Amino acid sequence: MKKLLNTLFVSTQGAYLSKEGECAVIKIDKVEKVRLPLHMLDGIICFGQITCSPFLMGHCAANGVTVTFLTEYGKFLCQVQGPTKGNILLRRAQYRQADNYLQSAMLARSFVIGKIGNSRVTLARALRDHPDKIDCEKMHYAQQLLAGCIKKLGNETDQERIRGIEGEAARIYFEVFDQCITSSDPLFCFNGRNRRPPVDRVNCLLSFLYTLVTHDIRSALESCGLDPAAGFLHKDRPGRPSLALDMLEEFRSYIADRMALSLINRGQIHANDFTVSATGAVLMKDDARKTLLTAYQKRKQDEIEHPFIREKMAVGLIWHMQAMLLARYIRGDIDIYPPFVWR
Repeated sequence: MKKLLNTLFVSTQGAYLSKEGECAVIKIDKVEKVRLPLHMLDGIICFGQITCSPFLMGHCAANGVTVTFLTEYGKFLCQVQGPTKGNILLRRAQYRQADNYLQSAMLARSFVIGKIGNSRVTLARALRDHPDKIDCEKMHYAQQLLAGCIKKLGNETDQERIRGIEGEAARIYFEVFDQCITSSDPLFCFNGRNRRPPVDRVNCLLSFLYTLVTHDIRSALESCGLDPAAGFLHKDRPGRPSLALDMLEEFRSYIADRMALSLINRGQIHANDFTVSATGAVLMKDDARKTLLTAYQKRKQDEIEHPFIREKMAVGLIWHMQAMLLARYIRGDIDIYPPFVWR
């Protein structure tokens, strides 16, 4: 099992990263602020106007430390990584399955089952924790509809119908998502999913968290020798990590949605932690972003028992385990890919 290492998030604008010995050094206005051993890092994520020396990027690429560049507000720009890892035979098998309509549909169905199952668990948790603050009847009905969506998937092998059921389930889930927000601040009202750019505070949090989880899943797939760009649920598109987005479906609700709800409901993130641009786009301020990143790193250290293999592991290792299970399925070592569904 892969060791859970740290991800270095750099969000202070104007920061400069360089390599000194075996350490990554961060300087701001030519003053050293942080020095970290590179062997302790799994990845470096730079937000906005961050500069990295070529020597640091080369050393990271050679030693498996992925360097990712995002805009200041979390939109993916590019990634620097070393030579492709893994067995060419595994990737050939992956491409063959992605080109096979039936096999591709079976995997797409598994990802969607994982997504819907975890969405139901998130609603159930809200019912358990805040029965006096939410419309219980509405939430129970939404859970029943989501269960119906899982039943509809059954042995479905039509990719378009699978995507249609996924879209129906997402609509049902987000129609009641506002019930899970117990904050009295009206600026945290949720009226549906929007993005590119997000136009409210809740969607801003969700989009940012989805980007973080996608980054980690992409690294996990690479470490197992899989191609993050060759997906089964999401169609191929140049520059899009389709397989990482496939696997993200299993973790949207369990990791990102629940973390966004916790930050809002516990008062760790406030309405004034955001700004609204002239175009209506909602942006997170630096302090709020740092609060979120700290909470995300802490969440990845929590330990749970994996529901399929029945072993305890850190949350930050779950996508590595799912990537390993997916690789085993593609090789033919196991009969079915078991999506991650928390109970």
